Amino acid sequence: MLTAEEDLQAANILLKEKMYAQACFLAQQSGEKGLKALWYLIDANPWGHSIQRLVMEFPQKETFPSLEKWLEQGAMLDKFYIPTHYPNGLPDLTPGQVYGLTDAKQAVETARTLLAQCKKWLGEYDG
Repeated sequence: MLTAEEDLQAANILLKEKMYAQACFLAQQSGEKGLKALWYLIDANPWGHSIQRLVMEFPQKETFPSLEKWLEQGAMLDKFYIPTHYPNGLPDLTPGQVYGLTDAKQAVETARTLLAQCKKWLGEYDG
């Protein structure tokens, strides 16, 4: 969970520095790593980078208070994984030319909310 928190902190710094594509990418990474922390806690092996998939395939997903909310947040953050990270992820444009303040704010806030939910779940886990 510490790495997820550090990624979120870095995303906030990048947002303030107007490096929006990078902030979006690290927000996605924060959410992904937060979900993977839950997998590791229950001795399961997560696979992949899609937050939606990590939620849907979580062995104890019935314990999530609002599965639909987790999936919506995952969908929002998953959009940032490839195109913000790879220079050829967008046709004829760089990530820095496409992603702006609104995207970065939304990504960081969504990651913050998802991470808080993950931490709450960790605190309530009774395994």
